[in-house]
Amino acid sequence: MQHITPARPDHPQTLTAVREHAPTYYPLAPAWWDMNPGEPSVPLAHYLFILRRHLFKMLAFVIACTLATLIVSYRLTPIYESTATVDIDRSSPSGIVGQEALQPFLNDADQFLATQVDLIESDSVLRPVALKYRLFEREESLLDSVFGKPVFDPTTPVRLRNLEIKRPPNTYLLKISYRSPDRQLAADAANAIARSYLEHTYKIRYQAAVGLSTFMERQLEELRAKMERSGNALASFERELNIINPEEKTTLLSARLLELNTEFTKAQSDRVEKEASFRALSSGALQAAHTSSQREALVKLTEDYNQASQKLAEVKLHYGPNHPEFQLAAARVEEVKQLLDATSRNIVQRGEIEFHTALDREQMLAREFTKSKAEFDSLNARSFEYQNLKREAEGDKRLYEELLRRIKESTINASIHNNGARIADPALPGPKPVFPRKGINTLVAFILSAFLAAGAAIAADHLDNTVRDPEQVSRTMNTQVVGTLPMVKSWKGRLAAAAAADPKSNGDHRAALALNGSSDSSVSSYGEAIRTLRNSILLADFDRRVRSLLITSASPGEGKSTTAFYLAIAHSQQNSRTLLIDGDLRRPSVHRRFNLPGNIGLSCALAGELHWKQALVKPEGLPNLDVLPAGPPSHRAADVIGRGLVQLIDEAAREYDLVILDAPPLLGFAEPLQMATAVDGVVVVTRAGQTNRKAVNSVIITLRRLRANVVGLALNEVHKQISDSYYYYGYYRKYYHGNSREPSRPEGT
Repeated sequence: MQHITPARPDHPQTLTAVREHAPTYYPLAPAWWDMNPGEPSVPLAHYLFILRRHLFKMLAFVIACTLATLIVSYRLTPIYESTATVDIDRSSPSGIVGQEALQPFLNDADQFLATQVDLIESDSVLRPVALKYRLFEREESLLDSVFGKPVFDPTTPVRLRNLEIKRPPNTYLLKISYRSPDRQLAADAANAIARSYLEHTYKIRYQAAVGLSTFMERQLEELRAKMERSGNALASFERELNIINPEEKTTLLSARLLELNTEFTKAQSDRVEKEASFRALSSGALQAAHTSSQREALVKLTEDYNQASQKLAEVKLHYGPNHPEFQLAAARVEEVKQLLDATSRNIVQRGEIEFHTALDREQMLAREFTKSKAEFDSLNARSFEYQNLKREAEGDKRLYEELLRRIKESTINASIHNNGARIADPALPGPKPVFPRKGINTLVAFILSAFLAAGAAIAADHLDNTVRDPEQVSRTMNTQVVGTLPMVKSWKGRLAAAAAADPKSNGDHRAALALNGSSDSSVSSYGEAIRTLRNSILLADFDRRVRSLLITSASPGEGKSTTAFYLAIAHSQQNSRTLLIDGDLRRPSVHRRFNLPGNIGLSCALAGELHWKQALVKPEGLPNLDVLPAGPPSHRAADVIGRGLVQLIDEAAREYDLVILDAPPLLGFAEPLQMATAVDGVVVVTRAGQTNRKAVNSVIITLRRLRANVVGLALNEVHKQISDSYYYYGYYRKYYHGNSREPSRPEGT
């Protein structure tokens, strides 16, 4: 046989080699890469089984809780509730005159109603009602027997536990509800609280208005004195100016100043023009004289002079200087020239006069403008002072009048009870109590107790870490249950009764022989379970036949020796040669079950003292069964077990149809690990509902790590209360008793 020892499990070559050889040499052993279980999932049927399993306990708990709730509900004092409805009108103004009557509608319903709820729960609203109806003492009277007589403290705010204020959604309604054992008191208290709320809102509005009026009256006196002072100051200023309205005077001065400014500008322009003309004329240029105002006369004389000169030139061509025509023409030229010179001198003189006249006018306008501007500035400065005094006087007067009007409006609005709240529906005595609600309490107690009982049952099942049913084993351990052995109560008495059916019975193996013919259905069902376990193991794999089988468990007391004992007997009864080896060298028990001597056995054969066949014994009445006892007990069993056991099992497997090896518990002992590698298959026996699931899972992982062929688990001592997978055991009893009542039929029918 080729042996593969991988250096690293995750190495690719190692994984390929293991996958290639594992099916050949270990056809029934799952590979180490398939050992991790999948994600566990609990079927719904399992929860239904849990509920069926604890049905009577759950019913008892639910009935007890329901009856207790019903009894307590009947013993409780009935409580009545009355409700008064208050309508809050947000559209109506808070006043009937003034700005309060013109206030727009505010979209603050949630904030406003929340404020009103807090206001209703305030001490100012509740204290008068609590003192009038003694609500504080009535509410605390129920707790007197437990906490003693309460003492009412007038300094602490009043809080009523039986008061409840609700606001229906999307409404402007407030429902004031009060509960009391006296239904008339509940109605009176609810109505009194509603009225106290309305009175309190009116009171605080009135007090606020009175406080505001008092404050405004004090301010009014101050404003009156201030208004008088500002008025007197304005009148004194008017008398000081000796004018009635300084504003009009300022306007006239402004217009005059504007006119003087215009004239002064024109005078400046005229003076500049006259000065320029005068300076041009003073230069003696004839052309400058043509720009003066007398240029027409000068132009006429210039034309005459030109004509006279032209005529003189013509006469000069025909006549001599002494000719009368020549002299007349020359005299004419001289005359016109003198007139032209005189006119030019006259123009220069007039230009000078006009220049000085314009200059004088400009200077006079400048002095007048300066004077008017100074007067205007002086009056304008006083006018600003006047305006300030006038505005102050008018402002004080308006503020006084406005404050006086507000005082009158506030007085009128405060005297009218218009706060926008009214009692829409007064409270009436309740026709029936609202507490305790016996039907609802009973129903709630029934539902809650049912859920609590079901939750407790499921929680207890989840906290149970034992091996219970095949589905759980397959789901959590990635292995199969090859057989289940039912619980047989009072084993000794039942086996004794079964053995009594055989006159030659003298031991447990006689009782085992009588399993088929026992009239006890539980014992017979155990025999059927043993045969089912045998067939499940031997008929599971057609490719490779199991010739040697190891029976072990996770811990002592699981029933592995009993299972091996009955499994060997059941297999030998099929005319199959069977060898039962007691491999528990620490605490051997097989020889006692068959009432055989245990002085020689497996330990002697492994020690080389004799051949294993020489230690075989044959129980009475079982011709196809040989037993190899454990021999003398030894605490050094791990040192005795070695390759000799492998050789022994190989030799026995060639001579027997099945070799069954009863091994010690696997956890805590070393020899079961050596035995597991020497057999064809390993069956782990567990006690249903008692064996720890982690311990069994650790055993399976250890065996698979050793490449042992774990055939599966055998659940011992199972019953229908552990899981819903064992309901069929009841069918065997019914079938068995049914057949016992039927008349005997000929063979073959």
